[in-house]
Amino acid sequence: MAFQGSLKELPLPDIIQLVSVSGKTGVFSLKRDGDAAGEIYLRGGHIVHAEIGDLEGEEAVYELAIWPEGDFVFTPGRETERTTIQKSNTNLLMEAARRIDEWQVLSKRIPSTRLVPVFTQQATATSVSLTPQEWQLICKIDERRSIEEVAIGLGSSPFETCKLLYGLITSGLVALKEDFSRLRTERLHKMTPEEQVRLVDGIHQQAKTLLSGHNKLNDLEIPYRMSKAEMDAGRGTEAVLDLVRADEKVVSAALGPNQSKVFLDRVSQLLDR
Repeated sequence: MAFQGSLKELPLPDIIQLVSVSGKTGVFSLKRDGDAAGEIYLRGGHIVHAEIGDLEGEEAVYELAIWPEGDFVFTPGRETERTTIQKSNTNLLMEAARRIDEWQVLSKRIPSTRLVPVFTQQATATSVSLTPQEWQLICKIDERRSIEEVAIGLGSSPFETCKLLYGLITSGLVALKEDFSRLRTERLHKMTPEEQVRLVDGIHQQAKTLLSGHNKLNDLEIPYRMSKAEMDAGRGTEAVLDLVRADEKVVSAALGPNQSKVFLDRVSQLLDR
């Protein structure tokens, strides 16, 4: 018999613990915002596979574990032949909790995986000892690719790449530069003031939707009001970009780097209309 409920009332880790104790085989289907969906498969009470978007395995579990709200349905008896997760449920959920806490620290220096790592002047004049993993990261930095693209080149997750990058940024060897190339910002200059106002409202709504149920939801209000004030002063284009930066930073800090990407994808869709 299937059972369902709300993640707002019962967080995902608690639900999984409840089902795993009974040794059930089946799948958790999770949805939020009408378009985000993921699945977590259990076999004999053990998590063996998970997927959401382009993510699968452990990374998918970590992504789903930070959802502040959404709906879930557990369908017993539905199996998968795939096994992409070897960790125990306890270790998997402990790692998810650790990542959530650690990202709160990382995001203070790395507000978005859209940013591009670049070498500083200090990097050319300083002799340092780097770990093999840091060297691999250094070799992928070409001052054009974003953190997301560097992570793909390393065959790593954005989170793990940010962990390595954090140390290089803290030591002053690497800095981050702005890059809105994935957004069609040239359209902003062609918009009327009324269209820009509607765009700002749309961006604000998308950020609110992603943070629905999260305690950082109210952090979106000040940037929104400031962008409105900028628009009243005739700085429409700057107002839009400032709001994107501010909201992206809040979403990233609250939900992790993958949801920051989701937010930017939604902004891109608004610009393409």
